[in-house]
Amino acid sequence: MSVTVRPLRVTRAASLAVLALMLGGCAALGISAPPPSTFDLIAPKSARVAGGARGQLVVGEPTAIAVLDTEKIVVRPTAGEVAHLAGVQWSDRLPKLLQARIVQSFENISRIKAVGRPGDRLTPDYQLVLDVRAFNIAATTEPFAEVEIGAKIVTDKEGRVIAAKVFRATVPTPTTEGAGAVSAVNAAFGRAAIDLVQWAARVI
Repeated sequence: MSVTVRPLRVTRAASLAVLALMLGGCAALGISAPPPSTFDLIAPKSARVAGGARGQLVVGEPTAIAVLDTEKIVVRPTAGEVAHLAGVQWSDRLPKLLQARIVQSFENISRIKAVGRPGDRLTPDYQLVLDVRAFNIAATTEPFAEVEIGAKIVTDKEGRVIAAKVFRATVPTPTTEGAGAVSAVNAAFGRAAIDLVQWAARVI
């Protein structure tokens, strides 16, 4: 009696099934990508600020485009291209985090009577309206951190804009990855925040 041996033909569906089983086995073993490292923004603690003896100020949550309205940290590999730093993130959505740290910056270094957020128990004279235009690492041949924030001071009762200015700061960075890149972004934010507080204190 002769036996015919037929070659085993592995279909694409079977291959995918094997791959799914392998991936499921990795998940069952607890093998996964490590969680991202979480970083905070640091409000400046001291600076020379003149004025700011009058008025109470509320700081609204800044507006931002979708790519910045997230916990992810933005890097721009080329002009017009947007990506995110791998393995790191902010401790909160960037606009919410910026609002908290800018309020803290005013509390640390200005002489404004009172500063807070909408909903705090203040009777504000002015509102600070902010728009985040850039908050990223520029991965050029000489990489740098870039922060750009547009600001308007508006009277609370009339809604009249009494002053407006754009604040921009850049800080060189030797790396476009991890804690080193985040440190450069923090340094750029600190410079922009001090300029913002000094300007607002002169206006109010």
